Amino acid sequence: MKHSVLHTALAAIAIFGAGNMSASAAWEPVRPVEFIVPAGTGGGADQMARTIQGIVTKHSLMKQPMVVINKSGGAGGEGFLDVKGSGNNPHKIIITLSNLFTTPLATGIPFNWKDMTPVAMLALDEFVLWVNAEKPYTTVKDYVAAVKQAPAGGMKMGGTGSKQEDQIITVALEKAIGTKFTYIPYKGGGEVAVQLVGNHVDSTVNNPIEAVAQWRGGKLRPLCVFDGKQMTYDEVVADGKGWKDIPTCKSQGLDIEYLMLRGIFMSPKATKDQVEYYVELFKKVRATPEWQDFMKSGAFNTTFLTGAEYAKWVETEEKRHEALMKEAGFLAAP
Repeated sequence: MKHSVLHTALAAIAIFGAGNMSASAAWEPVRPVEFIVPAGTGGGADQMARTIQGIVTKHSLMKQPMVVINKSGGAGGEGFLDVKGSGNNPHKIIITLSNLFTTPLATGIPFNWKDMTPVAMLALDEFVLWVNAEKPYTTVKDYVAAVKQAPAGGMKMGGTGSKQEDQIITVALEKAIGTKFTYIPYKGGGEVAVQLVGNHVDSTVNNPIEAVAQWRGGKLRPLCVFDGKQMTYDEVVADGKGWKDIPTCKSQGLDIEYLMLRGIFMSPKATKDQVEYYVELFKKVRATPEWQDFMKSGAFNTTFLTGAEYAKWVETEEKRHEALMKEAGFLAAP
């Protein structure tokens, strides 16, 4: 009997000890986590970061607070350089968009995605060709006819930043239509949508999440999506239409496809345990109804990648963007 009790006690101690060893081996934040957004407020990256922050807080997914900080200077270079220079600081993460590739290529800022540690792809973001709902053109054909009738540079295209994804798509449109736009850069997609509502520009290539409120409010009209296939979300947004009802630009004669990364990186020299902590955190975020609603409202492609698969995807995209930037004449002088 005594032997049995002793054996049980020793087993319990062994299990407790092993649990403590496991707990001490795992990592978690011990102070607030800075969530850097290398873009302005109101845009897609900013909205996603703040949605994540809200979900983490609401569901108590972290013991420490998550603080969103916008660092948009230098086309987002300010944010990337901050994380690059924060080696051995696992309390700093950054949400990425295509300026992960375009900013160093266009500006020569000494930064590369390999200067950070990949964590996870959260989603891929679509691009939609938007016009003001007051404009007479309701199809891509109508829009292209109006662009061709205008003098070169007479049509204004609004977009986020210079020599970034919005302007890359604009250059592709110029080549497809055979004309020139006057491209007007703004700090973020939220401002871009507001400028289109005010008729300060004639069209934009904003992400769905950046203009859905204005579409729902009857102020903007989507003409086509820059993807190889139509979006799948069938819930009605406005005018009896949902995202799935928007045709692809390709099917309308504009042979252009472009999807953008919404992913997470962290500071260099992050350990396996530190990366794994954030991977698990974002898995929990993705499982919440709030995240599902956000994905639906923004018509996101919900692809999720981690580890080597994620790094390989990023490496391929870097090469593709270098080719796109070169073709558009956006590469910084050597």
